Amino acid sequence: MNDRRTAAKILGAGLLSLLPGWVQAQSVRETARELVPQIQPALSAEAPPTGASLPGQARTIGWEQLIPPGWDPFKDLKALNLDALKDNDPKAEEALQKMRKMWDNAPINPLVLGQNLRLPGYVVPLEDLPEGMKEFLLVPYFGACIHSPPPPANQIVHVVLNKPAKRLRLMDVVWVTGPMSATKTDSHMGVAGYRIEARQVSPYTEKKR
Repeated sequence: MNDRRTAAKILGAGLLSLLPGWVQAQSVRETARELVPQIQPALSAEAPPTGASLPGQARTIGWEQLIPPGWDPFKDLKALNLDALKDNDPKAEEALQKMRKMWDNAPINPLVLGQNLRLPGYVVPLEDLPEGMKEFLLVPYFGACIHSPPPPANQIVHVVLNKPAKRLRLMDVVWVTGPMSATKTDSHMGVAGYRIEARQVSPYTEKKR
């Protein structure tokens, strides 16, 4: 557990920070908490320099590379002056609901598709079978989809293993390696915009300094 929490604190280039001066009205804050995750730093990818990978070798990427250039996850909130709204103002809830829908349909980055990639993340199981786990969601920060609402779909990867893994547990921190596709998965834990057919799943380790 200490390794997991340590990894959660590693500074990475994940999503943008939450808007400053969030919501003043308590009812609006509660609605935001139910619909919008508290964005945390994503795991560090510790990516090698460009061109350092050998032919056929998986390319290490970070979560920011799954977001298409120019996409703003907080576009709808920026257009709404939340500080000026009163308690239970329907405009605030409408904007938050709209943003949740936008996040569930967040655009993917076509530049990562079809590539053999290596990505770090936290395990969110989609099944609990006697023979082990064969599919799970990979998320960028601790507690996503479990202790907080799901992040945008372009920050969730559906991982499918070629054979069940018995030792994987909820919020394990792992590296996942395999080809990336644009297969969308709508599960009870969140909407994933990507899929990796995992060739390898290994424990995440910090780079020693």
